[in-house]
Amino acid sequence: MGSAREVFDRGTKAFNDHNIEGVMDLYTDDSRFEGPGGMVFKGKDQIREFLKGWYQGFPDCKTTSSNVLEIGDVIVEEGIFSGTHTGVFPTPMGDIPPTGKKVEGKYVDVYEIRNGKVMADRLLFDRMDLMEQLGLVPAAAAAR
Repeated sequence: MGSAREVFDRGTKAFNDHNIEGVMDLYTDDSRFEGPGGMVFKGKDQIREFLKGWYQGFPDCKTTSSNVLEIGDVIVEEGIFSGTHTGVFPTPMGDIPPTGKKVEGKYVDVYEIRNGKVMADRLLFDRMDLMEQLGLVPAAAAAR
């Protein structure tokens, strides 16, 4: 069990250690994950597959928290994801073959924790920025 912050800290360590089962042990069986572009995953099996895709596409990925707010049973995290795209990255639009490019991007993640488990997880990040860094879309023109 543990406080919301303890659950979050264990999850961050497990994610950065690429310990999928360690992360999944922190989610309820009926948990819900929402991501950018309308992605919704229900239950541990679907969330596990989403997580595996990030490890597959970015085998050296890690997250670094820049700000963490604990509000009762809710954790709001601002962070930076970094990794090198050396594996096939599955996305809702199809698999992206390795580009070899390093990426670094900001994200916000909101966790709702009950009885020591994550019951809801809402992740926000700039998908266009990620695609630009991978060289899959042209970078935006600099502001004049």
